[in-house]
Amino acid sequence: MNSVPTGFPKDFLWGGAVAANQLEGAYDVDGKGLSVADINEYKNDIPLEKRLNGEMTSELVLALLKAQEKVFPKRWGIDFYHTYKEDLKLLAELGLKSFRTSISWVRIYPNGDELEPNELGLKFYDDLIDEIIKNGMEPMITISHYEMPINLSLKYNGWYSRDTIEFFTRYCKTLFDRYKGKVKYWIIANQINLITHESYNHLGIFEDKVDNIEEAKYQGVHHEMVASALATKYAHEVDENYQIGVMLCGGPAYPATCHPDDVFSTVRSNQMLYFFSDILLRGYYPGYAFRYFEDKGYKIHITEEDKEALKHTADFMSFSYYYTRIFDAKSDKPYRNSQLPANPWGWTIDPVGLRTLLNLYYDRYQCPIYITENGVGYHDKLEDSGEIKDPYRVEYFREHFKQMKEAVRDGVDLRGYYAWAPIDIVSCSSSEMSKRYGFIYVDQDDYGNGSKKRMFKESFHWMQRVIATNGEEL
Repeated sequence: MNSVPTGFPKDFLWGGAVAANQLEGAYDVDGKGLSVADINEYKNDIPLEKRLNGEMTSELVLALLKAQEKVFPKRWGIDFYHTYKEDLKLLAELGLKSFRTSISWVRIYPNGDELEPNELGLKFYDDLIDEIIKNGMEPMITISHYEMPINLSLKYNGWYSRDTIEFFTRYCKTLFDRYKGKVKYWIIANQINLITHESYNHLGIFEDKVDNIEEAKYQGVHHEMVASALATKYAHEVDENYQIGVMLCGGPAYPATCHPDDVFSTVRSNQMLYFFSDILLRGYYPGYAFRYFEDKGYKIHITEEDKEALKHTADFMSFSYYYTRIFDAKSDKPYRNSQLPANPWGWTIDPVGLRTLLNLYYDRYQCPIYITENGVGYHDKLEDSGEIKDPYRVEYFREHFKQMKEAVRDGVDLRGYYAWAPIDIVSCSSSEMSKRYGFIYVDQDDYGNGSKKRMFKESFHWMQRVIATNGEEL
C-alpha cells in the first residue's frame, strides 16, 4: 500500500504570476504596437462589480484609439519595463522558486501579421528571462495573455479569422526557437475558456462584425485551440524538454439545490467551462460540446485538418482559481453564492472549492497540475507609520494552502502554485490600481500618481516563511 503524502513535494514550485499588459508599461517604447489591453479604460463612476472588460464594437475601439481625455492605466502599468531588475530581486527575497509572466505579442509582432519579429522587443525578453534565472527562479511564460495586436482585431476581426492561426503560430515558433534551453514551462493561452467576461480582450472579435457574437466566440476559440495544438506540436519538435500547459479559469458552479434538474444543469454548465481542456489534453471535441452547439443553433466550422491538428496535446493542466458560483435549472448563468464571504468586488472566497477543483481536474486528466493564479484583491492602505497591514490576505492564503495540502493527500499530482500577483499591478478586469493583490505594495494610484516606491506588506514576511518551510508553517 502506498503511503499518503504528508506535505508538498520537495521540488514544489512556489511562484508568482503577472501579465505583461498589467505591469510593464512602456506601451510605445522600442517598437511596441498597440494591443487590445492598451485601450482598457479605467472608470471610477460605476459600481466595483461592474468594472469589467466586455464585448466591443469596432466603432468604439476606433473612438478609444483617438481619445485624449480617457485614462488607460495599462499603458503605464507599474513601469516594470524599466524596474524589472529591482522588482525581481524583491521577489527573490520573498523566496519565489518560479516566476510566471507573459510575453507581449505586440512587442514581438507590433501589428501581428508581419513576417519578421521586432528585435528590440525580443531583446527585452532576452534580458528579462536571463534576470529571472539569475535570481534563482524558474521562468514560466504565457504566450497570449490578453495582448492581441489591435491591428489583427481591426483588419481580421481577431480570432474569428482563420488567418490568425498562421499569425499566432509564427509568433509561437519565434519564441520556442529563441528560448530553447532557457524556458521549460509554457502556457500558450491564458484562461482560454474565459470567452464571456473577456470576449474582446481575449478573442479580439467585434460584435458588430458578426451575425451572432456567441457563435462567433466559439468559432474564434476553435481557431485559437487549433493554433495552440499546432504550436504544441512545433514546441515538442524543437525541444523535448518543453512542457506545454493548458490553462483554464477555474471556479465551477455548485447546484443551487439537490433537485435533479439543478444538479444536471450544473453539470452542463461546468462541462462548458472545461471542454477546452478536454480538447487540448485529450485531442478531440467531446460529444457534449456538439450537443451544446446544436441546442444553441451554432454552426462551428471544423475541418478534417483541424481534427488532425488537435491530436497534438499539451503536457500539463493549469488553472486560475478565485471563486465559485451557484447554478440552477431556471437561470442561464452562474450567480454568486450568498452563503460565502466575498471581497469588495463580490468575488466569493471558497478555499474548499479549490480542493474540490483539484480533485475534479486530476480525476479527469491524470496529469501534472499547476495552480497558475490564485489570490485576492483588497483596498490595502499605507499607514502613517509606513506599514501595510493585510491580515485578511494572510488568512485567505492560509486557508487555501490548507486545502491544497489536503488535495495532495487525496493523491492529486500538484506540482506548483503561483500567487496572483506577488507585487501590486493594474487590475485585469477593472484597470484600477487600487484593487491590490500583492505581497509588495506599489505606491501608485489609479491614475498613475505616486512615488512608485515598493514596500513590503505584512503578508510578505508570512509568505516568506511559508515558502522557506515548503508550506509547513502556515
